[in-house]
Amino acid sequence: MISASSIPGARFVDPKVLARIGNLELIARSVVDGLINGLHRTNVFGASVDFAEHRGYVPGDDIRRVDWRLFARTDRFYIKEYEADSNSNFSVLLDVSKSMGFGSAGLTKLDYAKMLAGCLTYLVHRQRDRVGLVAFDDEVVEHVPPSAKHMDTVLHVLDRLKPSRPGNLRAPLQKVAEHFGRRGMLVVISDFYEEPDAVLEALGPLRFRGNDLIVFHVLDRAELEFDFDTPSAFEDLESGEQMPIVPQALREEYRKMIRAHIEAITERCKGARIDYTMIDTSAPLDHALFKYLSMRERLMKAR
Repeated sequence: MISASSIPGARFVDPKVLARIGNLELIARSVVDGLINGLHRTNVFGASVDFAEHRGYVPGDDIRRVDWRLFARTDRFYIKEYEADSNSNFSVLLDVSKSMGFGSAGLTKLDYAKMLAGCLTYLVHRQRDRVGLVAFDDEVVEHVPPSAKHMDTVLHVLDRLKPSRPGNLRAPLQKVAEHFGRRGMLVVISDFYEEPDAVLEALGPLRFRGNDLIVFHVLDRAELEFDFDTPSAFEDLESGEQMPIVPQALREEYRKMIRAHIEAITERCKGARIDYTMIDTSAPLDHALFKYLSMRERLMKAR
C-alpha cells in the first residue's frame, strides 16, 4: 500500500510554519503543487475512469494526456478529459464553532482546517471542478455557491473566518442538504464536538441525497493525548464552563474516552458509507491531501 511519505516531491511542511506565511493562496499552491508533482512522477493515481471529451492543450497540462492520434489527423494538440475532470460540484463544509478556536501549540484547529480547506479548493480547481464553501457554527454563516470562478472568493472568505459561537451540526447541515440541488462531492471539516449518534444524524442527509461525502475529523494533539501536567481549571470549549482537574489522575481514562469517541464516529460513518478520517493538527497537510485523493480515487472506481 502506498503512503503519503513514499511520494517524492511532497514536502510535508510543518503546519505551524505554513501558518506563518499568512497568505492562504500561497500556502495552497505550495502544498498542492509539491504533492501533485510527486504524484505525477510515481503515477500513483490513474488519470481517471471514463473518457468524456477532448479539449485544447494549454501550457501546464500533462503531456502524457495528449491524444497523439488526433494530433496526427488535425496537426493540433488536444487533451483527453475524463469524467473525474469534467466540472463536478465540490464544496467544503467548514465548522467555525467556538471549540475550533482551540490550539495547544499556537495553531488552532480552525487555522489548520482553513489551510486544509484552501488546499482542497486549489486542488480541485486544478481539476476544473466547480468549488464552493459553507461555513457554519449553529447556523450557516457563510455560503459561496460552487462555481468554476469562485476559487479566489472561497480563499478570501476562508481567510477572514473566525470561531465565535457554540456549534450545532444538525441545523446547518440539514439546511445545506435541503438547498444543494445538484449532487456533487462534499467535504466536511469539523472537530465533531457532539455525541457520535448526533454526528451521524447531522451527516446522514448529506449522504442520502446522493452526494459523495468525505469527512475530516480535526483534533489537536492535546485533545488526543491529554498531556497536561499542571492541575488547573479546564474550560469546556463550547459552553465556557470551568472545572478544576488534576490531569495525571484522569489522563488514562480520558484517552480511553477519546479513542472510544473516534472509534464510534468511525463505525457510524462506515455504516453510512461516509469516508472518514481523523486528522491530528500537528500532521503535515500533505497527509490529509493524500488521504483525500485516495478516497476520491476509491469513490470514482466505485461508480
